[in-house]
Amino acid sequence: MPDAPLVLRRATPDDAALLAALAEATFRDTFADDNAPDDMEAYVREAFALDRVRADLSDDAHTTLLAFVDGTASPVGYATMRDVPPHPRVAGPAPVELQRLYVTRPAIGHGVGAALMQASLDAAQEAGFATLWLGVWERNARAIAFYERWGFEAVGEHVFRLGTDEQRDWVMVRPVEAAP
Repeated sequence: MPDAPLVLRRATPDDAALLAALAEATFRDTFADDNAPDDMEAYVREAFALDRVRADLSDDAHTTLLAFVDGTASPVGYATMRDVPPHPRVAGPAPVELQRLYVTRPAIGHGVGAALMQASLDAAQEAGFATLWLGVWERNARAIAFYERWGFEAVGEHVFRLGTDEQRDWVMVRPVEAAP
């Protein structure tokens, strides 16, 4: 990945095809080796269907940020927050969920994830949220370590259904304004 600066911007419904392709590719890169192909297919078919992505991008309860290397047309990462009822173990005030934060394989280790996390925290604060929470697969050690570096703490767990496979996610939380 070149050392060009990153450009982050909010996604719009016009970005639905771009985001659907990026979301599916990064999800497969992250989880395909550790999951049954049928379960992966079932999940990505539903979660990243173009109509669903477009609907999410049109919904005021969702905020999606795209990261681009300056001068390129294809994003190298994205983050999605959504204003939904929090997991019961999320005790902080004014919570918002960081539903997804993914970076393409070539961009991992180049600050894209950190830029998306900081931009998500900034967007959450600007929108009046005070607590950021997320679910992360218990077997995704890289993501867990990243979130811990950003001050997230595990407060519980929930089931994440990947196709027919019920997996355990850790629920992690941090204040929006706390320093990483």
